[in-house]
Amino acid sequence: MQIIQEPIHYQNPQLCMKVWKFTHTGDEHEGPVHWHYHKEVEFVLVVEGVHEMHTPTHSYRLIQGDVVVIGSSQLHRGLTPVGQDVAYIVLHIDLEPYFDPAMMHYTRHFMEVLNPLEDLNYIFRKFPHVQREVGAILYHIHEEVMQKKKGYEIAVSMHIKHLLLTLLRNDDQGLLLAHEYVDADVLRPVTAYIEAHLADKIDMSEVSRMAGMSYTYFSKYFKSKVGISFTDFVNRKRIAKAERMLAIGNKNVTDIAEAVGIENMAHFYELFKRFCGCTPREYKRKMRGV
Repeated sequence: MQIIQEPIHYQNPQLCMKVWKFTHTGDEHEGPVHWHYHKEVEFVLVVEGVHEMHTPTHSYRLIQGDVVVIGSSQLHRGLTPVGQDVAYIVLHIDLEPYFDPAMMHYTRHFMEVLNPLEDLNYIFRKFPHVQREVGAILYHIHEEVMQKKKGYEIAVSMHIKHLLLTLLRNDDQGLLLAHEYVDADVLRPVTAYIEAHLADKIDMSEVSRMAGMSYTYFSKYFKSKVGISFTDFVNRKRIAKAERMLAIGNKNVTDIAEAVGIENMAHFYELFKRFCGCTPREYKRKMRGV
């Protein structure tokens, strides 16, 4: 099994997104579709035909008008049934630049700290009118980017805010909850540093200095703003990276644990079971069988 970190080339770097319409016919000679992931959140709208999306935990059979969202750096793959013609719009977007002061109140849950954005797919299944609304938003974003009329950047930004607001207002399970204001200038460099140094020892003393705070104050600040402790956040990120590496199938568990900065194997197994609900071996077997 091959897994690919897919590079996303933005059509307009200022918008931090790419939107494209794909049309093709399912072919039995295409071979297996590779698992892949990318930093950007992905929205898919099926315009015509049948398309399937798979993640390690869910499978979606999408028909005309159906929408699905895939979280940041989440393993996934798309399949089109053999002989089926399909057309679908795909939006890849880095949401972070869209969190202006009015949005920062809702940053934590869109950051997927506690819940992957994939969990929001229940909204589309439960509320057909919301799925239609989000589908229309994705269609308008695609049209704006393709036509590039004067001010299309403003229009796209407005549509993205509309998309996020629609998800917020229709999340009756409370996955996207308001919380304390988060200072983006503090949190973004910290999370970026963590992502870049998962293989290393991450010292909270160093990170607190980066944030311009004392060790004790930063510890309390991080937990109050993010919802979990700094250590728990780092461990969640380490295990998420380990999941992607396990799916490759060419590294043993010990090497993967070391690659994500966890030298104690008992601790690695305990964290993996806590966050994934299964052992690394069971996870690898499940990925090969999906």
